[in-house]
Amino acid sequence: MDISAVGHEPRSAPTSDSLRSLYICALVVFLGAAALTLSSSRMMSAVMPMPGGWTMGMAWMRMPGQGWLSAGAMFAAMWVAMMVAMMLPSSLPMLLLYRRVVRFRGEAHPDGLTCLMASAYFLVWTLFGVAAYAAGITIARAAMWSPSVSRLVPVAASGALVVAGVYQLTPWKSACLRHCRDPLELVAHHLHQGWRGAVGLGVHHGLFCTGCCWALMLMQLVMGVMNLGAMVLVAAVIALEKLVARGALIARIVGIASLLAGMLTLARGQFLRF
Repeated sequence: MDISAVGHEPRSAPTSDSLRSLYICALVVFLGAAALTLSSSRMMSAVMPMPGGWTMGMAWMRMPGQGWLSAGAMFAAMWVAMMVAMMLPSSLPMLLLYRRVVRFRGEAHPDGLTCLMASAYFLVWTLFGVAAYAAGITIARAAMWSPSVSRLVPVAASGALVVAGVYQLTPWKSACLRHCRDPLELVAHHLHQGWRGAVGLGVHHGLFCTGCCWALMLMQLVMGVMNLGAMVLVAAVIALEKLVARGALIARIVGIASLLAGMLTLARGQFLRF
């Protein structure tokens, strides 16, 4: 399919009204997700001091009388809201391009297919959050049972910053970032018709986006999963990496900063909130 012809089809091109409606819808979704994230951050702001000089956030604890299944469901809901708030700005160009191509091809329900593609994309990030929650509660339970394990958590957190920083400098990071920065090539080579095509493209893009951003999310987990300042900082870095001309340079700068921060906190014994 000649993607370059998409912008030259007058009858299939989105009207200004429909495009305005899409932007309004995206803004409403973003603001709703941001509000839920802010509320969750405030609700989970309490911390518990732990042996080893660090503090455990409430995200890794259960409420009184709450089972692990309901606690996990609550975390997943908070995580999805956070991912929408953090990732929607940088993924919107991809969603707009996909919708434009679907309309150009004359497929039925382009808005529904676009929503399905976005849902598949965020499903990948939801699964990443589930894996992060499983790892987090495992570490939290071990730290609460054993002071010795608790004292090792700050060392592991500093090591995680080092690992995340090193990954930011690797060819794997660069390859995934190039993939995320070029939605036209992605749509041209991975677009199939119907709902299966929408789901497939969303999952494909979600996997590469996870490959691009997992190290940044690891930095946020170390700084505090519901730490509002960390969310804003990481979301800004993700948007800059994907949208500005020198995104690759920004990725390397952030990688060096994380690497140095991990080494410095490890050397000084000054550890971050988990």
